[in-house]
This record gives sequence, C-alpha cells and structure tokens, in this order.
Amino acid sequence: MKKDNGEELFPIVDEQGNIIDAATRAECHSGSKLLHPVVHLHLFDRAGRLYLQKRPEWKDIQPGKWDTAVGGHVDLGENIYQALRREAEEEIGLTEFEPELLSQYVFESDRERELVNAFKGVSDKIPAPSSELDGGRFWTKEEILSSLGKDVFTPNFESEYKMLFGQGAV
Repeated sequence: MKKDNGEELFPIVDEQGNIIDAATRAECHSGSKLLHPVVHLHLFDRAGRLYLQKRPEWKDIQPGKWDTAVGGHVDLGENIYQALRREAEEEIGLTEFEPELLSQYVFESDRERELVNAFKGVSDKIPAPSSELDGGRFWTKEEILSSLGKDVFTPNFESEYKMLFGQGAV
C-alpha cells in the first residue's frame, strides 16, 4: 500500500511565509502545529466548472475526500510558484496555465497548521490525474453547493471555497 514519505523535508515558516526552520512531513503532521507552506490550485474550465481531485484512501490527511484540483506541500528549497507548477504537473499533468494568487492564510486542524497559498487558474486542457490521486472531475457550482456540509469535501476545501468564492459564486 502506498503512503506518504514521512521523511520529506518541509520549510517551517512564520505567518508571512519567511522560512525559520525545517522539519519532516511526519513532524509537521504529528500534532506539532509547525507552520508549513502549501499550495492549492482552483482550476476552472472555460464554462466555469471547477475541477476537483479525489484524495486516495492511503493519504495520511483526509483520505477519500474531494479537494482542490492541486494541493501540495512546498518542499524545502522551493518557492510557492515552483511548488505549484511541480504539483500541477505531478498530480494532473497540467503544465500550461497562468496562476493568479487569490489568498494566503493559515489553516489549522487537530493535526497540523498550514500557510495556504491559494491560486486560481483556467485551462482548456482536460486534467489527467496521476496515480497520486483516485481520479477527478469537473463540478458545477450547483453540485458543489449541494454537497457542502455533507462530508464529501475536505474541511479545508469547504472553508476555502466559501472564503474565496462565497456560497453562490464560482
């Protein structure tokens, strides 16, 4: 069974994104609340539908839930734009898009604290989910709104969607 590499090194940052230390994935996801940066890409098609990925059951955080098209950690030595492009190619085969930074905020769960860098992108290309995912598909605004609060999406996606796009907007 696949699993995440607990020895992968992440930068530890302050709330402005300045690197202050480094720690392993295992340390960051152990309840330590070490603030580490991540990237999210909200990928829309020209019709305004939002592509979401299905997280595999082997993930250590929120297995089996629907989440942003691309979501991943910034590796030690990368900036957020490098991480976004690497993750987009790794997860959905996307190489050509112009990312727009929408927000930077701190997300905290019972296991971790992340400095989220949320981006938006539009593409005509059909994403090709890698083996890192359990697939993905485009969702209409109505489908997303009718599924909020029903344990379909990751809590992080739900709160980010509401914050960035509101209950009725996409």
